[in-house]
Order: sequence, then structure tokens, then C-alpha cells
Amino acid sequence: MVDKSLFYIFGHTNFKTLGSGRTDALVSANSFACQLFSWEKLDPEKLCCDLNSKFPPDIEALSVEEVGSDFEIISGSKLKTYRYFFSFGEKNHPFCAPIMAHRTEKLDIELMKQGAKLFEGTHNFYSYCHRPNPNKNFKREISKSEVLVNDIYSANFFPEMSYYFEVCGSGFMRHQVRLMMGTLFNVGLGLISLSELKASLEDGKAEPIGFIAPSSGLMLADIQF
Repeated sequence: MVDKSLFYIFGHTNFKTLGSGRTDALVSANSFACQLFSWEKLDPEKLCCDLNSKFPPDIEALSVEEVGSDFEIISGSKLKTYRYFFSFGEKNHPFCAPIMAHRTEKLDIELMKQGAKLFEGTHNFYSYCHRPNPNKNFKREISKSEVLVNDIYSANFFPEMSYYFEVCGSGFMRHQVRLMMGTLFNVGLGLISLSELKASLEDGKAEPIGFIAPSSGLMLADIQF
């Protein structure tokens, strides 16, 4: 959609874009960055206005900045924050579906909070990568991992109580956050123990103990460069 909008603005395809990462279908992004390579001089402020005039209603350009030739957007991101919103119990209003996952079963939130903390630090996340390549490095450092009460977003159709899983790290593998969330759901359901979660992060190639949580609850919340 970004390239399509730029085509309408420039009237040609003599440009290139790179994103700071990619997300699965139905995953929201509160913050995202894109690098534009252009062979013509551009006015950042005007380009930002032009983008918002061409973008669909669900995309907004917040700012446009000129960067040096040595800037690399993919390797330049130092910290990414994801949030996964969820609730449990009585079925949510259908309007919640695009941004909040739901479980009908009762979840032990306090146990899930303890489980989330076990992700913090440097671990082997082999079990949290979808279709892992055996030659890949699965060591990842998680600087923050918490389950919190949702005090960020509200609406009159939201459930009385909702929560989110917040995780911060320099980089994530395919479906990693959704597999982490699926594991926390299994902890909250009493299907796996905290000791099993801890063991899944040790060196070695263990089978996943969770499942890939639905994409609709996940949001890329922030990117720091």
C-alpha cells in the first residue's frame, strides 16, 4: 500500500522502499517505519502530507525525515515492542475481534504473569520459531516480558476486563511472539507448568509447548532506532 501511494504521488516507479520488519496478516501496527530511496530531492513535510492524502483510512504517516546514506532500516532498529491484547470469559462484542483475542475458558492471570517473566533474559527460542531452520541462531534477548491489565485502549464495546502481553527485544523470529502468547495461554489454562516453560527455553531443540495464538490480538507497538 505504501508503494502504491508513492506511485500515485510521483507518477512513476523509479523508487524503492524497505520496511523495518514485516508482520503477519491481521496484525496491527501502532508504530512502523519505512525507508524510501529516491533519485529526486524531496520535501519531507510535503511528502508526509501527500502520503496522508493517498493512504487508506487505516494508515497514517506520522513524520518523514531525511537520513544519511549509511542508515539501514532493517539492521538499524535497536528495540521492538509488541503487545498482544486478550480477554477471557463471556464472549466479546464482535467489534473487538480485529484487535483483541478471546478465550472462553478461565485463565489464571497471576500464573501467566509469572510465566511471562521467565522469557526475560537471553534464551534459546528454538521452540518459539515456526518451521525453524536448523542452521539458524535461535538465541534472543528479551529485555521486558509482562502480562498487564489493559489500561491503554478502551471503548464502550470492550469487555469489563482485558489484558495484554508486552514483550520487548531487538529482534523476533517468525511467529515468535504468537508462540510465546500461545504458551502463556496454556500456562493460564493449567495445561503446562512454569517449570515446563522454563525448560523450553534451555539449549536444545525442544518441541513447542504452546500454539500460534491468533494474529488479530497482536500489535507492533513501538520501534526504536
